[in-house]
Amino acid sequence: MGRIVSKHVASGLCTGLLLAMSVPASAAVDAKLLEMLKANGSITAAQHSELQAELAKEQKETAAQKTAAAKFEEKIAWATKTQFKGDVRLRQEITSTDGRNAAGVDDSSDQDRQRIRMRLGAYSQVNPEVDVGIRIASGSSDDRRSTNQTMEGFFTKKSIWMDQAYIDFHPEAVKNLHLIGGKMAQPWFSVADVIWDGDINPEGLAATYKYPLGGSAELFGSAGYYNMDDNVDGEGVEFRHDTQMYTGQLGVKFAPADKVGVTLGGSVYSFDNDKLRDSNGNGIIDLATEASALTASGNTTSEFQLWEGFGQVDFTGLAVPLSFYGQYVVNSDANDEIRVNGRDGDGGNDGDTAWLVGFKTGYGKVKFDYNYRDVERNAVVGIFTDSDFASGFTGSRGHKFKLGYDLSKNFAAGATYYMTETDGMRGFVADTDTDTLQLDLEAKF
Repeated sequence: MGRIVSKHVASGLCTGLLLAMSVPASAAVDAKLLEMLKANGSITAAQHSELQAELAKEQKETAAQKTAAAKFEEKIAWATKTQFKGDVRLRQEITSTDGRNAAGVDDSSDQDRQRIRMRLGAYSQVNPEVDVGIRIASGSSDDRRSTNQTMEGFFTKKSIWMDQAYIDFHPEAVKNLHLIGGKMAQPWFSVADVIWDGDINPEGLAATYKYPLGGSAELFGSAGYYNMDDNVDGEGVEFRHDTQMYTGQLGVKFAPADKVGVTLGGSVYSFDNDKLRDSNGNGIIDLATEASALTASGNTTSEFQLWEGFGQVDFTGLAVPLSFYGQYVVNSDANDEIRVNGRDGDGGNDGDTAWLVGFKTGYGKVKFDYNYRDVERNAVVGIFTDSDFASGFTGSRGHKFKLGYDLSKNFAAGATYYMTETDGMRGFVADTDTDTLQLDLEAKF
């Protein structure tokens, strides 16, 4: 009798436990176990039906939850593939200019100002073949060469500008090919800033490509079309009247020895509809009555086709890393056609060559960079060259010293000093000496 009671008690406890397990909607009820319990008589047919219904309900809810989760993940997939990057820089800038004005009177001056720069970008993968990027930046104006905002105006709010907005298509069928459209970071390789100020983001269409040659060697290149001014000559709205720039670059990277890297290459920057003429169609004009964006920073020609050769050698096996770099530029279309301060151009090239040599190194948290350059008046486009060197004017030469120190992760201090001489800046008739000191504090995130 005792054994019979024990069996009944055990069966009741088992059935009660199973029923208790079936109550929570989230409880996991194994369908196979359910059939086994019915087969050995541990549960009644009614209990089996009840648990089956509970199991079906649970499975339906689980499927609905998975569908909702999948839809939510699909909606926010862009967020998981989006990076936000930015920086804030504080700058103390001191500039000393020594020269004479157009009347021959001493017009030396000093400028001491505090400046701030802010940049914030979002870069997202739309799908495995398409990326997009947008970036906003500060700036006292829409100056193409600067995102600095001078601290002035009695605490007025400061402007924010569109600095980048582009689509980057990189088809999986052609590895290392990028087709880029919009306002983009410079797609060409640069060792220095004689032709291009680092803040310039060109607008147009570009293609870049890298091809491995075996080992550590790599071939790289780029090509692009950029529309700079719409319908510049006023003779119609056709595409052919726009001021345009076409670019091409080809280079190679290789390692001739262990811990030695070499980069060599060449570029061409060609301009259409860039020639500036007066209202009568004459080639020589006076900047007092005519204007052109391409003659705003020292040029006495409005025609440009720039040929560039560049190179860099990196030594990584020394006690401290050391790199030597250089740049050489010729404007094959230079033609001195503009009257400046009442003096006619002579129709010659009036300085069509620029060159730069430099080196950089570092040790621990310290970085150092030095270069010397000589930029003749019509060697490069004045509005695109480094805006900090000789106040951004061509016809200049001198030294650039740059020192940086990492205070902590993503937080650094720096000092840059420019010691330059210019062959008569606009408004000056004699050589002008310009010295600029920049003290920076920068945080990146």
